[in-house]
Amino acid sequence: MDGHSLPPAWLELWVSRVSGALAVMADEFEHRHGFPPGTNQVRRADRGDQAAAHALAQLDHAPADLVTFYDSIADVTWGDVGNGYFIHPVPDVLLCLEEYGAVPLGTGQDACGLVIGSNGGGQSYVTDPDGAVHRTRTASLDAPELDRVADDLRHFLQLLEQSLTRFLASGEPGHL
Repeated sequence: MDGHSLPPAWLELWVSRVSGALAVMADEFEHRHGFPPGTNQVRRADRGDQAAAHALAQLDHAPADLVTFYDSIADVTWGDVGNGYFIHPVPDVLLCLEEYGAVPLGTGQDACGLVIGSNGGGQSYVTDPDGAVHRTRTASLDAPELDRVADDLRHFLQLLEQSLTRFLASGEPGHL
């Protein structure tokens, strides 16, 4: 990956759009669902998060776009969008790597990826070294079966935004 599919300017526009949508969701949430919303945010990276992103950049498994993402965004927590969508902070990504190792992608090669997020349904999101994003079919990382859900991180963020938009319109985010 050349590192240019996720320019920081595009990422800023994405944050602005989804933050606006999340604010609308928070305003309407209790009326629609009968209870107050939980945490639904895109948390900006501080200096500590940026230092962790630079440490992540040293790993063979980390695509350039992931480092660009974490240099701007610490994590994504959308606990009330469907079952939830989460892009984990770098320390959690590194802890998962330490505890479970890189995730074998099952592509017939020795390619392995990093667990970067999850949904509230027990599935994990894994990036491969080329930047594509895969979703596990089950909660297990022991011998995961993966489905490719996005060609790169930008595409994945677009799909997340579509899920949020769909959730605001219909109460259902679809299946990402």
